[in-house]
Amino acid sequence: MEDTIAAVATPYGEGGIGIIRVSGNKAGSILNMIFRPLKYQNATQIENRRLVYGHIVDSKTDIVVDEVLAVFMKAPHTYTAEDVAEIHCHGGSVPLRRTLDLCLSAGARLAEKGEFTKRAFLNGRIDLSQAEAVIDLIRAKTDLSFDAAMSQAEGYLSQKIRKIRENLMDLLVQLAVNIDYPDEDIEVLTLQETEKSILQIYDKLEKLRSTADAGRILREGLRIAIVGKPNVGKSSLMNALLRESRAIVTEIPGTTRDTIEEGFDLRGIPVQLTDTAGIRETEDPVEKIGVERSKDAFNQADLVLFMLDTSRTFDREDNDILEQIGNKKVLFLLNKTDLPRKFDWVEIEKRLPGAEKTELSLKEETGISLLEDKITEWIFGGRVKREESGMVTNLRHIKLLEQAMDALSDAKTAAEQREALDLVEIDVRRAWEFLGEIIGETAADDVIDKVFERFCLGK
Repeated sequence: MEDTIAAVATPYGEGGIGIIRVSGNKAGSILNMIFRPLKYQNATQIENRRLVYGHIVDSKTDIVVDEVLAVFMKAPHTYTAEDVAEIHCHGGSVPLRRTLDLCLSAGARLAEKGEFTKRAFLNGRIDLSQAEAVIDLIRAKTDLSFDAAMSQAEGYLSQKIRKIRENLMDLLVQLAVNIDYPDEDIEVLTLQETEKSILQIYDKLEKLRSTADAGRILREGLRIAIVGKPNVGKSSLMNALLRESRAIVTEIPGTTRDTIEEGFDLRGIPVQLTDTAGIRETEDPVEKIGVERSKDAFNQADLVLFMLDTSRTFDREDNDILEQIGNKKVLFLLNKTDLPRKFDWVEIEKRLPGAEKTELSLKEETGISLLEDKITEWIFGGRVKREESGMVTNLRHIKLLEQAMDALSDAKTAAEQREALDLVEIDVRRAWEFLGEIIGETAADDVIDKVFERFCLGK
């Protein structure tokens, strides 16, 4: 933390602008050593937060390295809460490399991955969950996933966690007082009140946890697999959802002999769509490999679109696929409704009462919008909006929430069974600590290090 660090903060490659970021006590002096402003004698005369035109100069040779804009920002109102200098160079690898080399020669060291954001966390400007949101902002592929990350970066989740931890701390204080000053009648009353408080706090955690499935999908993307026997229209469906001819479509069964994967934006939801080879028994060794990969995609999918041909009867190949469904979330798609109908939906309802279906005709381009409606409704239940703050999107947060809920459940059981207050207090404190790990207040150093290892250099 005593070092001054420097790194390229923009992607390498050709571009209009590339930025070098310097953070630490020496940021101002380093800028003064390598930057010659046009209208000032030296960089120390530059007004705080004023972007100034000038040149980066190698002081040893007096050679101009690049024509730049530079800004110095005084602590603590900066990204890292330290003194920060930024140099806006031409966006090529050579000017960036040479300017960075001069920063390092002037006393900075190369920043580690995520070290700028880590310093913002260690200096108390943001908490750990907000720091993790930074990488989600960078990696967001859709507007909704960006909005979810921005909500977390603004601290909405942190506020909810802190409020719940305050409730837990109030409970811990009450328990501690009664443990230190025991009285049989008071202890019974305390256990009853404690049980009620635990239930109220547990309900808050459960409500927060209920947002996790939709939140994870926004962060990581929804995995959808299209399955069905050959020639039911799987590749046509993929092309319709992608709005482009990505998969080859013919009347010949088995045209798709391998899985085809494509990512796309479905009404703000990042989706990884997999068109699978028709699942059937085959002696073709190449097609066999495709069928096995189709089964793998089926098993890894969050949602399975099981396509059926309404112009054909339900047969053994359909049945073989149906038997593999298990507990997977499946939406049945009845395709080719433009042809005379032979398929009987009762065959599916017998096996899976309440199964959901959508009818469509890919040839006539009908039913696609309804399918998209059903997918988004399944994910969000029509409730997720930008203003719904505090959505849980991070797997680490989800696990810690679940651990806190388990600890509270143990505390509730102990209170119901009239166990000693000391035992109840231990479980309540465990819940308080698990929630503290989400925002970094009780997180171990190795956990913090692992969080920032996922960042890129310069962030």
